[in-house]
Amino acid sequence: MGSGFSSSAVMLEWLMTQSDSYLRRILLRTKCIALIGVSPNPIRPSHFVGRYLSMRGYRVVPVNPTRAGETLFGERIHRSIEDIPADLRVDMIDIFRRSEYVPQIVNAAIRNLPGLRTIWMQIGVRNTAAAESASAAGLDVIQDLCPKMEHQRLFGELRKAGFNTGVISSKL
Repeated sequence: MGSGFSSSAVMLEWLMTQSDSYLRRILLRTKCIALIGVSPNPIRPSHFVGRYLSMRGYRVVPVNPTRAGETLFGERIHRSIEDIPADLRVDMIDIFRRSEYVPQIVNAAIRNLPGLRTIWMQIGVRNTAAAESASAAGLDVIQDLCPKMEHQRLFGELRKAGFNTGVISSKL
């Protein structure tokens, strides 16, 4: 093969998760995101990501077993994926949990979210078995990336802060 990839499946996974057009398509078609492991603490990354996504027009459904029943981003926090009403039509789950918890989260999402199209695992979160299971169920899978950061990068918002300008300079 000569590409440094151990198999064509690994190469395909890399291409699919790194393709800007693939990520852009997912972000454009997504309307409702269940944020698994979100924190109501505004300095936590999961809170910041959820807040950003809700401000960009996504419906963000918070999931956190210790804060169930409270409200975050204008939505009731759910104890688990199983507690999300089917009429919410969740398109994507964004996982803020350690990699070892991902298989049970993905299995619950496949069983309980009939409109689900995408499994997104946050930066540092990867689980090959869960990704393969989700892919086999017909879902798109993204690992080790942040939808907030990708949204900003792909839709030009980083430019506002002086990033992604294509110019390397110490002056802004």
